[in-house]
Amino acid sequence: MGISFTTINMPLVRTPMIAPTKIYDNLPAITPEEAAQMVKQAVIYRPQRIATRLGIFAAMLHAMAPKVAEIIMNSAFRMFPDSAAARGIAEAQQQASQEQIAFASLMRGIHW
Repeated sequence: MGISFTTINMPLVRTPMIAPTKIYDNLPAITPEEAAQMVKQAVIYRPQRIATRLGIFAAMLHAMAPKVAEIIMNSAFRMFPDSAAARGIAEAQQQASQEQIAFASLMRGIHW
């Protein structure tokens, strides 16, 4: 009997841990209950993969055009800098730019 692994592409979850990073207030995130449901599905049914459609698309893009996937991920990395809290300074009221909101909406389910 072989070992079976389930791959879960977990989107951003709205928990107290992300609360200090105010930019996440304007970005899409799932509830802890929705996250628990994803994990529960993985434990009970042991599917090969639990992922959002975007997660599956991103995996396919990475497999077929890794350079394009790298460019997209690098753009996202530069678009979402570390928060003031992550840099260890007092949190200034951070507002998401329209560009950040649009990008996060297009890539819903991905942690930025």
